[in-house]
Amino acid sequence: MPTEPSSGKKPTSRRYSPEEKAGAVRMVRALRAELGTEQGTVSRVARQLGYGVESVRSWVRQADIDDGYAPGVSTAESARIKELEQENRELKRANEILKRAAKFLRRGARPPTQEIVDFIDTHREDFGVEPIITVLRSAGVTVAPSTYYDTKTRALSARAQRDAELGPALVSLWEDNYRVYGARKLWKAARRAGHDVGRDQVARLMRCAGIEGARRGKRVRTTKPDLAAARHPDLVKRRFTASGPNQLWVTDLTFLPTWAGVAYVCFIVDAYSRIIVGWRVASHMRTSMVLDALEMARWSRGNTLPGLTCHSDAGSQFTSIRYGERLAELGAVPSIGSIGDSFDNALAETVNGYYKAELIYGPARSRPWKTVEDVELDTLGWVHWHNTSRLHGYLNDVPPTEFEAAFYDAQRNDQPLVGIQ
Repeated sequence: MPTEPSSGKKPTSRRYSPEEKAGAVRMVRALRAELGTEQGTVSRVARQLGYGVESVRSWVRQADIDDGYAPGVSTAESARIKELEQENRELKRANEILKRAAKFLRRGARPPTQEIVDFIDTHREDFGVEPIITVLRSAGVTVAPSTYYDTKTRALSARAQRDAELGPALVSLWEDNYRVYGARKLWKAARRAGHDVGRDQVARLMRCAGIEGARRGKRVRTTKPDLAAARHPDLVKRRFTASGPNQLWVTDLTFLPTWAGVAYVCFIVDAYSRIIVGWRVASHMRTSMVLDALEMARWSRGNTLPGLTCHSDAGSQFTSIRYGERLAELGAVPSIGSIGDSFDNALAETVNGYYKAELIYGPARSRPWKTVEDVELDTLGWVHWHNTSRLHGYLNDVPPTEFEAAFYDAQRNDQPLVGIQ
């Protein structure tokens, strides 16, 4: 029997051996048989033995289930369930480790030991050292725990010290840019942030951190051409270039599913700087959503823009009379590519493609889209990032706003100063 706690001290809970539990169960069952009732038997035995009443009650309940006297999950079944749950957790952990290690595992050759050690260091807080080593071994990358710890106890080389400083900075940059940058753009972003780092070093540290750039998916057709409608000529002929802002805009529609229905998105992009000058997210794809995007572009760029060409595909929204009238108010000329040829509006479709790859289905998105309003709110943030921070290879890896600012600075510097009379 358990000993009574000494006076003046807080009672402490104790563990009961399987024999003690089984003995209590036998006493309860014997008392039930003697009295012909279950009422009061548990509390009577518990007081007699000095055990907790609820503890004895739970032992008796579980014993009745195990022996088939009552429905429920037996001890053996419960143990098996816990075992399966543990196996499931270990499988999920192994899959996550392999997912993060995929960047350097897919190269085929064994990574250098220091790179493996760096990978373990990066993820040890999430998974632990031994589980990572075990999973890497199963993938053909063998490193002994002693090798890892020996490497850690040695004095860090200059390269290792540099890696320890740069690694977290690169991950932070990657996180700040929707987790979409690959090695080249992350290298450019790091250089812009003041880090003296090479592209190969960035690629290696990305592998160690288990991060990679976003990949674009396939294009999905959205707008439907109105074959019977009068169409404006193609004034662009696939030349998506301009010598300055507000000379050529391109526009198109795309869509994505949400729990509440389909969300349609329209972007208007300036071909010179790739800046998104207008956009709209709606639950429909009527002409009015395109006009809303055009109104935003008008508000951001000016009420009259003579010499502007606005290029689109042959969707019914862009061949409508209302769309043509709105462009005329701006002083703009409409242009429409040929039907069924995606290359005739390639720039707009490129923007749609990386919008989906970076935001809609991007690595920073961990849950499905619930409503059109959710899409609209997050698109607002993405457009701001796209225009002010996203590095564009076409623009020599600077953001659109910076590229346009350089254009206007050059314009001002080329203008002669007017003297005051």
